Amino acid sequence: MKVHERERQKMTQSIAIVTGAAGDIGAAIAARLADDHDVVLLADIDAAAAAAVALKLGPDNRFVAVQCDVTSETSIAELARRAADVGAVRTLVNNAGAARATSLHDTTPEIWRADNALNLEAAFLCFRAFEPMLKASKGSVVNIASVNGMHVFGHPAYSAAKAGLLHFTRLVAVEYGKFGIRSNAVAPGTVKTQAWEIRAAANPNVFEEARRWYPLQRVVDPKDVANAVAFLAGPQAAAITGVCLPVDCGLTAGQAELARTFSQSEHY
Repeated sequence: MKVHERERQKMTQSIAIVTGAAGDIGAAIAARLADDHDVVLLADIDAAAAAAVALKLGPDNRFVAVQCDVTSETSIAELARRAADVGAVRTLVNNAGAARATSLHDTTPEIWRADNALNLEAAFLCFRAFEPMLKASKGSVVNIASVNGMHVFGHPAYSAAKAGLLHFTRLVAVEYGKFGIRSNAVAPGTVKTQAWEIRAAANPNVFEEARRWYPLQRVVDPKDVANAVAFLAGPQAAAITGVCLPVDCGLTAGQAELARTFSQSEHY
């Protein structure tokens, strides 16, 4: 292939960036976005894990693993350079995240800062790094938030950061809509990932105990999250920006078990 042909191909290739791509949710998102993008960059702080996921998903010209610490401006800048060398970034998915302390009492200042850096500030840093590319492509940002950012379910530092992420999502939508950039969020409930499988090994009833709080009587599958991301990033959502789509099997609509408890205890 001649040099100018390679350059032309690079300019026309559509790119999706998925952070935290080595995890179950990130991997599912990467796989789904490959249906609508030419290349998916799987960014993760664990380079070996990202490479393993990329190899599993498909050929290395379509799934590209990149080591990236999303709390580091320098590392994100390198990710942006890699992306620019591959094609035109059309979708940025800020998926990287983690929760530490479960209670406010156990939340140290270090945990508070670390959770906010990973779950909120990282999305800001990634957006700013990819802002010029997203303007050029009139692209889409999808932030992976959480039902914890909408209601109180524990993990206070994580939850506060996710609440901030929802507001950041709206800030981008309002300020950058004039450039054609859309910004939306997905808020998963309990997702059946490897972490939950470990819990199930210790407590075989963990999913049975969890599902009673969900109207659909099940927890979320990573593919459910991926499908929501693909919808919000795609042309069918062309008029949708600044919204949070809960993917939570009905958790935030109301808790069936709690409703049954009240209906049995209240007399009218």
